[in-house]
Amino acid sequence: MRTSLSAATIFLSALQLATAQTFTDCDPTKKTCPANPGLGGTVETDFTKGKNDAWTYADGTTINYDPAKGAVFSIAKSTNAPTMAFSKYIMFGKVSVVMQAAPGAGIVSSFILESADLDEIDWEWIGAVDMDAQSNFFGKGNTSSYDRGAHHAMPVSPGAVNGFHTYEIDWNKDAIKWSIDGNSVRTLPYSSPLALGGQNYPQTPMKVKMGSWVGCASKEAASDPKTQGTCEWASGPADFASGPFDMYVKSVTIQDYGCGGDYTYSDMTGSYQSIKSSGKCDGNANTVVSSSESVPAITGSATGSVTSTGSAVSTSVSTTAKSSSASASASASGSSTLTSAVKEATQAAAANGTGTVRPSLNTAVSPVPTGPSASASNAAAAATAASGASRPSHKYGAMDIGVMVLGLGLGYLVM
Repeated sequence: MRTSLSAATIFLSALQLATAQTFTDCDPTKKTCPANPGLGGTVETDFTKGKNDAWTYADGTTINYDPAKGAVFSIAKSTNAPTMAFSKYIMFGKVSVVMQAAPGAGIVSSFILESADLDEIDWEWIGAVDMDAQSNFFGKGNTSSYDRGAHHAMPVSPGAVNGFHTYEIDWNKDAIKWSIDGNSVRTLPYSSPLALGGQNYPQTPMKVKMGSWVGCASKEAASDPKTQGTCEWASGPADFASGPFDMYVKSVTIQDYGCGGDYTYSDMTGSYQSIKSSGKCDGNANTVVSSSESVPAITGSATGSVTSTGSAVSTSVSTTAKSSSASASASASGSSTLTSAVKEATQAAAANGTGTVRPSLNTAVSPVPTGPSASASNAAAAATAASGASRPSHKYGAMDIGVMVLGLGLGYLVM
């Protein structure tokens, strides 16, 4: 059995990496930023048909396309971090991906939603753990605690690394729901204590991003205090002689519950009530765009308050697009969800977000780091389940962690 790092050691590692992992071109809660172009409909991308221009590549990214497996995100060396981002934003919505995570210790696959003010909702997979998927979320880059992540046992074998599965995020003003193959595995209410009663709840326009990266590149990284927390979570250093390590994405479906047009921040709060749209909800929310078409440029104006199709979320619509003003206090200065990259490795039994604990996850998903002893972890999990409280889980922010990877010379995905 591997010895886990102490919670204190991992937390210190997180603090040391926070600055490198933070990334946003312009934070609308701190200054005036450009508007976010909204999708305002539904788009389906079939990557088995090849490249799609609605998706942009991060610098240094090369993607190949397989007619059976779709987009191939390949890692052959420590500096590889292939990443793609969708060109439009959604203001609440539903996204799903049909994919197979990359194999290998030290290799991480990610599918996330992320906003300009560092709200984030994640799916993540560790290449050494086939039967486990991880969910997480962050609000305004707040990484003051590492108790928001959860582990989810894969419903069937082969699991995440050895087979294709459909992963979904359904996000509105009331709750976030994560599903695997149509089975709900976690629900996070806006009012959840984990979301600080809404203060830490993701609620601003999001982009879809996906890719893979190296969480632990070498034995030296595994013993370096700055990176050992990440290495612990990523199940040890990657063996590049056994590569390349390929993540496959067959298709992605994105539905915007908002009205499209331009999404702007009308004040500095970063609340969903402050988000305005220049688009019009006259059926655009139901528009389906195939992978062979371009993403529609939705124009027009509307007034009043509308409820967008597909969710119970009300969206304020303004007559014209505004430049956002921003300022306000992001809870953790400079630390993005990617700081989440440094997990609290001593927490092995993970909460599913509804106040219940998956009992034997610490053994079922080995080699995910466990506490000092399995019996202690199981006892703690049982006590938490009995009390009805959520037990903290490991946290690792997805794509922005790439920033850390670059800062450490491991290669970063430019988002």
